Amino acid sequence: MSYFNYQSKKIFYKEIGNGEPLIMLHGDAASSAMFEMLIPLYQEHFRVILVDFLGNGKSDRVDKFPADLWIAQAQQVIALVEHLKLKKVNLLGTSGGAWAAVNTALERPDLINKVIADSFDGRALDKDFAKNLLEEREFSKKDACAKQFYEWCQGEDWEIVVDLNTVALVECAEKQLPLFSKSIETLSVPILFAGSLQDQMCRKDMLEEYREMNHLIANGKIHIFDTGGHPAVATNAEQFAEIAFKFIYG
Repeated sequence: MSYFNYQSKKIFYKEIGNGEPLIMLHGDAASSAMFEMLIPLYQEHFRVILVDFLGNGKSDRVDKFPADLWIAQAQQVIALVEHLKLKKVNLLGTSGGAWAAVNTALERPDLINKVIADSFDGRALDKDFAKNLLEEREFSKKDACAKQFYEWCQGEDWEIVVDLNTVALVECAEKQLPLFSKSIETLSVPILFAGSLQDQMCRKDMLEEYREMNHLIANGKIHIFDTGGHPAVATNAEQFAEIAFKFIYG
């Protein structure tokens, strides 16, 4: 297993395959384990790099997640790229990882080739985000499949990790903190916004929000799947991998 040091703690990462470097960024309360079953779809064309954000998966634990979590995670991605001494990387961020991917590109466009931002709410959280998140997390703790997913991603202390993540995201929503470190208009890196119309965990007007963001930036594309849940990278796995390949190598 590989680790790099970040702010006196260790962050886990893993590399598989050959080709253009593609860092895959997991969602909230998850870890890079969520991508394990998808790797065969990417490893022939990409040097896939998986990372567990600090406090998740096989990375060191933290006492608290910051409310501006996705901005803080972008700094971890930048540190990973610098650790690996890579000149240009591609990012595929899903759910919470999509914000981390966009923020990385906003902060250090010199390090990023292209970004795929999958299944997220865009510039602002839905007005009922905190309420819905609390309900969803409480339900998940009692749901056998959800508990199995959390334990698979986090290990035996999954409930502590999930609770810490919930507290941070509720604070972010209630304080209406900015989700991007800079204005989306300043994004210079090519980006693909992806998602599914059937995604119940994203805002209902996700497509409209994607279109508005795409209108504000210089080099964006949108791909929305008619079917599939959250996130699209997993529920439309084969099609998503094909689209990612065409976008990055196109």
